[in-house]
Amino acid sequence: MMISVGPMRLGTWNLEGRWSDAHASRMTEVGCDIWLLTELPTRTALPGFTIHRTEAEMVPGRAWAAVAVRSDLGAKPWAADPHPASACADVGGLTFCSSVLPWRSCGGGAPWRGDDTTSRTKHAVRQLVAALPRASTVWGGDWNHAFEGTEAAGSMGGREEIRAGLRVLGAELLTVAQPHRLDGLHTIDHLAVPRDRLLAREVRRVSMRAGGRHLSDHDAYAADVVWTG
Repeated sequence: MMISVGPMRLGTWNLEGRWSDAHASRMTEVGCDIWLLTELPTRTALPGFTIHRTEAEMVPGRAWAAVAVRSDLGAKPWAADPHPASACADVGGLTFCSSVLPWRSCGGGAPWRGDDTTSRTKHAVRQLVAALPRASTVWGGDWNHAFEGTEAAGSMGGREEIRAGLRVLGAELLTVAQPHRLDGLHTIDHLAVPRDRLLAREVRRVSMRAGGRHLSDHDAYAADVVWTG
């Protein structure tokens, strides 16, 4: 059964392994119903939300990714992660997947496979696409690839592998033109939604600052969406 709550706000943020009351307060201010989070401290507790983390940790005490869902929406976490650096939960007939994808200096150790950024991205994306339901997946997180302009974190070949995965899933990338926190670059943190199930009304970068300082080296990104079927 589809969710019957009208418009919904989705968000993604890489917390860079940090957590404090200021992080929780800022996230509450943004007002998302579902967050696709990356580099999340395992001690994180966000009032009013249920958090489903990857079983694997990026480093001790830090999950690769997580899906944080407003508790009243009744999310059902997947029994097994579709990839060690991705977490999934089902909400109202849709799957929400948060992923970290390879970056230039990540190396070829677990959970990555391949000899360079492009091949590692290909392996990760194809494993995910094989597991995620087509036409009903909301996918996001820190993909370490921009989709316009300079490619500073990933590779051009990796960018094309992700685009190919989005086509297979029938997903529209909402954050393609959003700016990075650093001037002159485009975001590597993304949100993509099923083309035939969700319509985006607004997408924006959200500066995550408190007390005059950045809470992470990443800004957050939010999208207001409505269900269309």
